[in-house]
Amino acid sequence: MDQLNEKASMITNYLISGMVGIMLFFTVVVAPTVFKVLPVEWSSKYVRNFFPKYYASLGLVTLVSIFTEQDPTGRLYLIACAILFAFTLFFLTGKINAAKDEGKNKQFHMLHGLSVLINIAQLCIFIYLLTKSL
Repeated sequence: MDQLNEKASMITNYLISGMVGIMLFFTVVVAPTVFKVLPVEWSSKYVRNFFPKYYASLGLVTLVSIFTEQDPTGRLYLIACAILFAFTLFFLTGKINAAKDEGKNKQFHMLHGLSVLINIAQLCIFIYLLTKSL
């Protein structure tokens, strides 16, 4: 049984490592490049199409990780991250887009800031989960 638990933990670490890589790559490379290179209307269209896929993909991988995570506390952290991905996908993204479309700049910046904070919190949780398994 220990060998099975060890393999499940390795799978969890691979999944979480992949998510950390995706999140960092988007934040450090893709987002700045998109907004620097593309005209505003194209970059906005790109981001609106990208983020639902981003949150859905990371949310699904997080769900899988819940079932391979061996530590009950780690599982709770992953459940929280999955809920946050769902919240951001199904609620927050629509509110952000509506605020932008309606020219409600203060609301847009507040909601966008919240989505960034959630993303940073999830990234920190994933890094914590990776480091605690060392």
